[in-house]
Amino acid sequence: MNSSSQEKPAILGGTPLFPQGPPEWPLPNREVNQILQEAQKSGVWGKYHGPYSEQLQRELAALHQTEEVVLCSSGTVAIELALRGLGIGTGDEVILAAYDFEGNFKNILTVGATPMLVDVNRRNSNLDISLLEQAVSSSTKCILVSHLHGGLVPMQAVKKLAKKWGIPVIEDACQLPGANIEGRIAGSWGDIGVLSFGGSKLLTAGRGGALFTSSPQIAQRVRLYSYRGNEAYPLTELQAGILLPQMKSLQEDNLKRHKNVLHLQQKLEETSGLVSFQNDESTNQTTSCPGYYKLGFQYQPEQFAGMSRAQFCQSMQAEGIALHPGFRALHTIHSQKRFKKFNELPSASACDRNLVLLHHPILLTDEKNMEIIVRATSRIQNHADEIVRSETLQDEHKKSNDYSIE
Repeated sequence: MNSSSQEKPAILGGTPLFPQGPPEWPLPNREVNQILQEAQKSGVWGKYHGPYSEQLQRELAALHQTEEVVLCSSGTVAIELALRGLGIGTGDEVILAAYDFEGNFKNILTVGATPMLVDVNRRNSNLDISLLEQAVSSSTKCILVSHLHGGLVPMQAVKKLAKKWGIPVIEDACQLPGANIEGRIAGSWGDIGVLSFGGSKLLTAGRGGALFTSSPQIAQRVRLYSYRGNEAYPLTELQAGILLPQMKSLQEDNLKRHKNVLHLQQKLEETSGLVSFQNDESTNQTTSCPGYYKLGFQYQPEQFAGMSRAQFCQSMQAEGIALHPGFRALHTIHSQKRFKKFNELPSASACDRNLVLLHHPILLTDEKNMEIIVRATSRIQNHADEIVRSETLQDEHKKSNDYSIE
C-alpha cells in the first residue's frame, strides 16, 4: 500500500483510520451474560414483579436520593408519565429548549399542553437560563430541562426561578445517568427525574426507562394512570436484571469517558473547525462532571473550504468514526401553530445547521483513539477542497445522467 493512499482521507480512497469501524454497543459484559443465564435457569425472566426489578428500584432510589421510582418501557414514556403525574393538560404551557429531543416536544402535545420554546446557550447548545424568566407566563405549568451532548444546564439557577414562580421541574437525564451537576446526581434536581435505557444509551436494556420523585402524590398519579389491570408500560424483569451490573460500573465508566473527552477536547484545540461545548460559567465546575452519550461540537464549515456538515460527517464516517449531524431544532420541523416561542431562536437555528455529535462507545477505549479522531479531522481539513470538488463533480454527473436519453 503506497504512502499517498494512507495520507488521503478514506472518502477519497485512502486507508480508513479505523478500518474495523466504530465499536459496537453494548460492549461485551461477562456479568450481563451471567444474569441472562441465571434468569433462564430460574425462570425469573418471565415474572411480572421479581427480585431484579425490586433491586433496580432500590439502587436507582439510592443513587438519586429519592423516595419513589417507577420503571417503564422507555425514556419517552417516562417523560409523558412525568407530565401526567404533574397534572399537565389542555391550556398549560411547558417551557423547553428549542433544541431538544423531538419526543419531549411531542409528549407535551400528547397531554394537550403547548410547548414554549426557549433559545439555547450558544456555548453549549443547552437551555439558556438567562431567558427563562422572560418566557414564564400565567399559563406556564412546568419547565422541562434536558442536559444534552456533554452540556449541562445550571440546575441551582433553574430551581431558584422555579421556586419563585411555583413551577415544577422535570429533569431529563436520559443522556447522562450518574453524571454530577453542581454536587448532585443528574436527574435529582428536578421534582421528577427521568432516565432512558434504550439500546444505544449508557445504561441499556434494549428499551426501557424510569422516573423518580420524592413526591408520593406524583408517583401515585403516575401509577394510577399506568395501571390498567396490569402495567401498561412495563419494564420486564429480564431488562431490569441486565441493568444491575451496568449500574455497578457506571461511575467508573463515566470517569473514563470524561477523561477521554478532556483529552480529545485538548487535542482539538490545536486544530480548528470543531468547537467543543463550554458549560455556562454559572455552573459550578468543581462539583460538576458531565455525561457523554453524545459528545457535541459546533462544526465550522468555513474552516473546511465550505464543506457541508453532511459531507464532513460522511468523511468522518468513512474513517470509521461515528460522527453524525445533531437533532433538528424543534421550531424548524413543526408547524408554528403547535408551539409558542420566546424569540426568533437564533442559537437553536445555528445548532440545526452546524451541530455534530460523536457517539459514545469509542469514549470507553483509550487516549490513542482520541488522537486518531483528531488526526482524521486534520486530514479531512487538509483535503477539504478536493472533497468538495469531488462531491460537486458527482452531483454534476448525476444531473447529466438524470437528463440523458437512452
